[in-house]
Amino acid sequence: MEFCPKCGGMILPQEVGDEDEKKIVLKCSTCGYDSSEVDKTEYSVDKKVESKETVIIRGDESGLRSTVREICPKCGHDRASYELLQTRSADEAPTRFFTCEKCNHKWRGYD
Repeated sequence: MEFCPKCGGMILPQEVGDEDEKKIVLKCSTCGYDSSEVDKTEYSVDKKVESKETVIIRGDESGLRSTVREICPKCGHDRASYELLQTRSADEAPTRFFTCEKCNHKWRGYD
């Protein structure tokens, strides 16, 4: 692996030029710096990596939440489900959000 002399980014082999005169150069993926022509046998790209979908949507997961005894501030019902969400930076504690099982009112819990 080669690194750019200007910015330190990774440089990869790329074909440049028109159809008649193509040549392989090492080109920086960050700043665009390209080297002089290189030996085609020394550098090659064997496999192109395609991006893949990494988020899996599983539908409605409301039935999977934990249920606790918590008084709803809107209707007074004593059962609510909750979920923990990271609303601040990673070194801070997550925030607990409650949802009333009777009226579906949502509120933030305070510890």
